Amino acid sequence: MAELIEWLADGTPYSPRYGDRYRSELGGLAQAREVFLHGCGLPAAWADQPQWRILETGFGLGLNFLVTWHAWKADHQRPRILHFVSTEAHPASASDVLRAAAAHPELLPFAEHLASQLWGLLPGFHRLVFEEGRVLLTLCIGDTKAVLREQVMEADSVYLDGFSPSKNPDIWDLHTLKAVARCCRRGTRIASWTVARAVLDSLAQCGFVVHKTTGLPPKRDNLQGQFDPRWEPCKPKRLTPVKPTTCVVIGGGLAGAAVASSLARRGCQVTVLDAHEAPAGGASGLPAGLLVPHVSPDDSLLSRLSRCGVRTTLQQAAALLQEGSDWKPTGALERRLDGSAGLPVDWPEAGREWSETAAPERFGQVGVLEPAACWHQRAGWVKPSRLVNALLSQTGISWQGNAQVFQLRRDATTHLWQAQDAKGHTLAQASIVVLAAGYASALLAGVSLPLQAIRGQVSWGLQTGPVKAFPGFPVNGHGSFVSDVPTAQGPVWLCGASFERDQNNTDIRAHDQQANLEKLRLLLPEVAACLTPSFEDGSVQDWAGVRCASPDRLPLVGPLDVALLPGLWVNTAMGSRGLTFALMCAELLAAQLHGEPLPVQARLANALSPGRFTRLDQRP
Repeated sequence: MAELIEWLADGTPYSPRYGDRYRSELGGLAQAREVFLHGCGLPAAWADQPQWRILETGFGLGLNFLVTWHAWKADHQRPRILHFVSTEAHPASASDVLRAAAAHPELLPFAEHLASQLWGLLPGFHRLVFEEGRVLLTLCIGDTKAVLREQVMEADSVYLDGFSPSKNPDIWDLHTLKAVARCCRRGTRIASWTVARAVLDSLAQCGFVVHKTTGLPPKRDNLQGQFDPRWEPCKPKRLTPVKPTTCVVIGGGLAGAAVASSLARRGCQVTVLDAHEAPAGGASGLPAGLLVPHVSPDDSLLSRLSRCGVRTTLQQAAALLQEGSDWKPTGALERRLDGSAGLPVDWPEAGREWSETAAPERFGQVGVLEPAACWHQRAGWVKPSRLVNALLSQTGISWQGNAQVFQLRRDATTHLWQAQDAKGHTLAQASIVVLAAGYASALLAGVSLPLQAIRGQVSWGLQTGPVKAFPGFPVNGHGSFVSDVPTAQGPVWLCGASFERDQNNTDIRAHDQQANLEKLRLLLPEVAACLTPSFEDGSVQDWAGVRCASPDRLPLVGPLDVALLPGLWVNTAMGSRGLTFALMCAELLAAQLHGEPLPVQARLANALSPGRFTRLDQRP
C-alpha cells in the first residue's frame, strides 16, 4: 500500500506515520538545490565524467531526484550516465509525487515521467529509466540498512535525507550510516540538512569528515563533508570495473543485441558477429512471444527476477517499438490448471499492480468456468525480431552477418581478444568479448558451461476474420495462445510451444504440431475447437527454434574467469524467457563491467553468476 500522506493547509506534505513534514517550511525546491545538489558540489563536480553515482537515503516524494535530473539535463558538461540510487521504506503514490511537484512548473514534466513508472513497488530493487537510458533511478524499497547490504556501488555523492532524527531515528543510526559508508569511495561528498550531534558523531565514527555550513532559513546550519577515514576501509568484494572502449558480441539474437545496446549507450564501440546473414536468425526469430511475469506462492527467486526483467523489457519496448504493430501491452491471463492460486497469501497492493487473482469476467472471455487463474496486468506480446533490430540500430554498434566464429584467441602483446573463423582469419578484435550465442556459447567459452539445447515449435495461422472464441489477450498456463498479431499478410494467431530437451534440430515435425493442438484443447477448449479444421486441412504453419537453458533454468551473466580469462564474459541461457530476461541481464552485465550500481539485488545477481557452474576446460 502506498504511504498515506496528509496535505497541510499551506500545501506542505505531512507524514502521519512519522509525525513530520516531508520538506522544510520554505519549500522543498530550495532545500533540494541548496542543501543536497549544491551541498555535494554539483553540477560542477560531475563535469565531463562518463558516469556519476548518487546515493540518497529516503526517496520521499522524489523532489531531490527531480531537481538533480533537471540540473543534469540543463548542464552541457553533464556525465554520460547519471545513476541515482535511493532507499525508501514506504513509497509514496504516483499521485502524491505529482501533487508535490505541481508547484514547480519546471519540474512538472519530469515528475510526470517519474509518476508513470511508479507502480508495482514491492520490496526489492526497481530500475526506472529516463532520457533514453542515460538517467537511471534505482529505487531500493525496504529498510535502508537492509537494502544497502544488497546494493553493490561506490557513490560519488550522498544525499543524507529522511525525517527528523527524533521522528525516524533508524535512518540516522550508526548501523545505517555504516551501510552508507560501505557504498562510498574515499572522497565521496555528503550533504544533509541535519546537524544533530548524534548524527555528526556517528558519521565521524564511520570515517566521514564533516562540518557545519550556513543553513537554509529557518535552519541555522546544514551539514557537508566527505568520506575520508583515517584507516583503509575494508570494502565488500566487487568486480574491478573494466570500462571497455571496444567489445565484440558473439550472437545476434535478443541476448546479444541487448548487450550491444547497453554497452553502446555507455560509449563503447561494439561489433556484433553472427553466423546468420541477418539479426534474430535463431530462436529470436519467433514470430511473436509472450512477455509475462512468473508467480509463485513463496515469491521465489525466479518470480522476483522475472518482475525485474519484465519491467526492463516493457521500458525498452515502449521506447523503441511501435505499439500495436511491434508489441502490445495487453495484459495476460495465466490459467492455473493445478487449481492453485499461484500468488502469495499476503500479496500486497503493490503486488496486485503486477498480478492478481483473475476476476470472474475474465473466464467468460476464454470460455472456461473454474476460477483458478491469475491476471497479469504488466504483460503482453512482443515481436522479438523487431526488438532485436531496434536495439542493434543504435549508434556505436556495427553488424557482421555470415560470421561464424570458430575460436577465440587473446593476443599476448595487445591483450585484445580476437574472434577467428575456421581458417584462422580474425573477424573482429576487442578488449572485451561477450558470448551471447545461446547453446553455441559453450563451444567458445574456454570453461565448461552446462548449457542445454531446448527445441521449441510454435504453430500459427492467419485469422480470416474476428473469431468470437478468441480472447482479446494472451493466455498461458499449459502452452500459450496469442491472437490478433498484425503481419504483412494480415492478423495471425500463435499457439505452443513444444519443449524438447537436448534437441537442436529446427526441422518442422508433424507430431509437434499435433501436440500444440492438444495443449490448446486443455488450455482453451473453445479456441481449439475453432482451429481444429485448420490443423486438419494443413493450413496451419509452424516455426521452430532452439533455445538455451542452464540446469537451474536461470541465465548465466558475468565474467567466465577473471584471473585466467580476463575480458571474456557471457550472457546466455535465457531458456524460454528470453523476452523477460535478455534486456535485464544486459544491464546487469554492463553495470558489472563499468562499476555501476546494480539494477537488481546482489543476491539475485549472484544467482546468475556463471561461477555457479563453470570450471576450467580441460581440452588440449
